[in-house]
Amino acid sequence: MCGIVGYIGNGEAYPVLIDGLKQLEYRGYDSAGIALVDGNGRLNVYKEKGKVADLEKHIADRDKSGHTGIAHTRWATHGEPGAVNAHPHVSSSGRFALVHNGIIENYAVIRENLKKKGYEFRSATDTEVLVQLIDYIASRDDADTVAVLQCALKEVVGAYAIALVDMEHPDCLYAARKSSPLVIGMKDNDFYLASDVNPIAAYTDRVVYLEDEEIASMHYGDRLRIVNLSNAECSHEVMTVSKNLGRAEKGGFGHYMLKEIFEQPDCIRDCMRGRVDPEAGTVTLSAVRDHRERLLSAGRFIIVACGTSWHAGLIGKQLFEDLCRIPVEVAYASEFRYSNPVIRSTDVVFAISQSGETADTLAAIELARSAGAFVYGICNAVGASIPRATDTGSYIHVGPEIGVASTKAFTGQVTVLAMIALDLAREKHTLDGERHAALVRELAGIPDKMREVLKTDTVIGSLSRIFTYAKNFIYLGRGYSYPVALEGALKLKEISYIHAEGYPAAEMKHGPIALIDEEMPVVIIATRNAMYGKILSNVQEIKARKGKVIAIVTEGDDVISRIADVSVEIPGTAECLDPLLATIPLQLLAYHIAVCKGKDVDRPRNLAKSVTVE
Repeated sequence: MCGIVGYIGNGEAYPVLIDGLKQLEYRGYDSAGIALVDGNGRLNVYKEKGKVADLEKHIADRDKSGHTGIAHTRWATHGEPGAVNAHPHVSSSGRFALVHNGIIENYAVIRENLKKKGYEFRSATDTEVLVQLIDYIASRDDADTVAVLQCALKEVVGAYAIALVDMEHPDCLYAARKSSPLVIGMKDNDFYLASDVNPIAAYTDRVVYLEDEEIASMHYGDRLRIVNLSNAECSHEVMTVSKNLGRAEKGGFGHYMLKEIFEQPDCIRDCMRGRVDPEAGTVTLSAVRDHRERLLSAGRFIIVACGTSWHAGLIGKQLFEDLCRIPVEVAYASEFRYSNPVIRSTDVVFAISQSGETADTLAAIELARSAGAFVYGICNAVGASIPRATDTGSYIHVGPEIGVASTKAFTGQVTVLAMIALDLAREKHTLDGERHAALVRELAGIPDKMREVLKTDTVIGSLSRIFTYAKNFIYLGRGYSYPVALEGALKLKEISYIHAEGYPAAEMKHGPIALIDEEMPVVIIATRNAMYGKILSNVQEIKARKGKVIAIVTEGDDVISRIADVSVEIPGTAECLDPLLATIPLQLLAYHIAVCKGKDVDRPRNLAKSVTVE
């Protein structure tokens, strides 16, 4: 949530900052702003409600000169969206400008104390409280800027990533973090700062990731200095990142989301490259090999995740229990961290997150490790906080996902979970050799079958227009398809704002069937598997009550497809791999309904891509 960009160097700051905001807009798009220090030592601050393009238009004819600057794209936490609450916030004295991602939980108490000292506030944000606190401490103490920051940050409770400009030291940029990501890039005498590596990768491949409660000072022409809140010097390895991370382009598609849906065959092939050998019938993951005994001796697996990643975790539970015969629990990370969970030292906790920065999941990891559990991370973002906080893990390698509604990250997560399950199953001898090899070959063939599924896009685009009238949807599935139903309902809610719920199909009779009438579309995953007959009964029950059935069926189906109002065929595969194919029509359905309704598909209201606050 919220995107931060900073720059200090020999070049002009504005092009770096505005380009960085565009790269980070998926993190927040309620408002945006920039603060620039010009050549005469003046601070120019520009803010605008709406998207980065609105800010760019707003300042088209303004002075944008300067070699130092900070910028921000906002997802509102305190204070409604608007120019007043937009970042950067400037202190009353005009000395400091600050951008901030996170939540200062004790801001109200600090605000009241500062009011008593004569400070006035223009916004409703916790960020303005922080910059005024910094200003007050600077006016009270005879200390350098880093010492002032150390004092201020010791007083605040909560999460923060901040970038600060001090007009008494305009040739220096300051940054600090706690439970919210910040990356510093370096090239010659230039420094780049951002919430993630994507805006930096276009300029340099040398980066440092700040750790919690660290403060960085970036002085032009000098070395990077990092200290903690106790003023101890912190050493950091300079990491090399791929410059190919760089720019996210739509590539001729109308939206990032549609592009990312269509990227899935290539992404899943990349995810499996070097790991899956269909000829040998083997899966080899270095994390599993390196920690073989710890994983095989686990008494229980616990999967913690949020949102779409939680749905992937539900599929992972079935994969581990079905193929490896290991008991698994799946928990929302937000509930896990506060539920006083029973965690044993023999447990293995799998933490799943696309961004690798999800605050609740990071807190769950900390809790699990403190109890002695072994933690395995599954993440997309290389170098993010979760991969660095876990004992081991696997990247999903699907590339940057810009659309807020996750698509390729979901199928990438499921693919990694399937690979882990197959690798462990071979080690545990819970599958006979022939079935194991057959599943590996089937997994390797999934990208080609995904391409076949994507050919349904035109058909789904046409039928979606029929259902834009709906105010509610029900999604049904059984077994491996139940989490797919949950994920399909979530996609529709996220981007079309139509209320939708996912249920196990057998649970329909225990309440939801009361909602079925001729106005209620029901999406049902009805592929050929062990429970096909049961699903057929559910379809008949819906049709008996005049419900409109959209069925996802296996190619050649001639039973359910004749009963359903609409059927979409997908290639057949192993039941445990069905989610990788069945989810794609649901992604396309949600996408086309949202487009028909004129919604902003890539940036749905109230949502942000990376949830770095509670």
